Amino acid sequence: MNISQYIDHTILKPDSTKDQIVKVCEEAKENLFYSVCINPYYVKLVSDQLKGSPVKVTSVIGFPLGASTSEIKALEAKKAIEDGADEIDMVINVAALKDKEYDFVRADIKSVVSEVEGKAILKVILETCLLTDEEKVKACELSMEAGADYVKTSTGFSTGGATIEDVKLMKKTVGDKLKVKASGGIRDITIAKAMIEAGASRLGASSSVSIVKGLESNSDY
Repeated sequence: MNISQYIDHTILKPDSTKDQIVKVCEEAKENLFYSVCINPYYVKLVSDQLKGSPVKVTSVIGFPLGASTSEIKALEAKKAIEDGADEIDMVINVAALKDKEYDFVRADIKSVVSEVEGKAILKVILETCLLTDEEKVKACELSMEAGADYVKTSTGFSTGGATIEDVKLMKKTVGDKLKVKASGGIRDITIAKAMIEAGASRLGASSSVSIVKGLESNSDY
């Protein structure tokens, strides 16, 4: 198993500096991680830094709350792709899901699908720590109906991150129609491998270097 190719090397903290972003890009190239995941502000910088390498660019959208309007999420995704993003990780509207406004949630995801289709991969962040199992299943179903490519567990900025149980539930729900990304709290090789065995096709982590070297890390994401 080439664990590096499962990893979106992630730096999303609000105080992340340009120098830190460049360092993450260098680490990604050195370790051949699948992508570097950053906030929209840094997409162009990261795209320039990774030019000529196989490492992809992932931008988060509607991050971390998912409470932006659909129009803004779509515009944010469009701009990120123009700046060089290969993949988009958008946060679902958690409140609307919990209010059972399913048509809205589906349309919210579709608004981003319309901007990324044929141009980028779309992952839908469910923020599983805030959802019941029934809501997690419904969110996966709505993501499938809307035309997403992945469902993703977490932002890493709420009350919890990825769990083996959630990854298994999400994979069981989407089957082969969508892929699953586990993120939040993946800090070592043991957890990373367990997430993959549970059904994850991609991992979001800021402890990526420690993971591939088999070391322990105290990173929060």
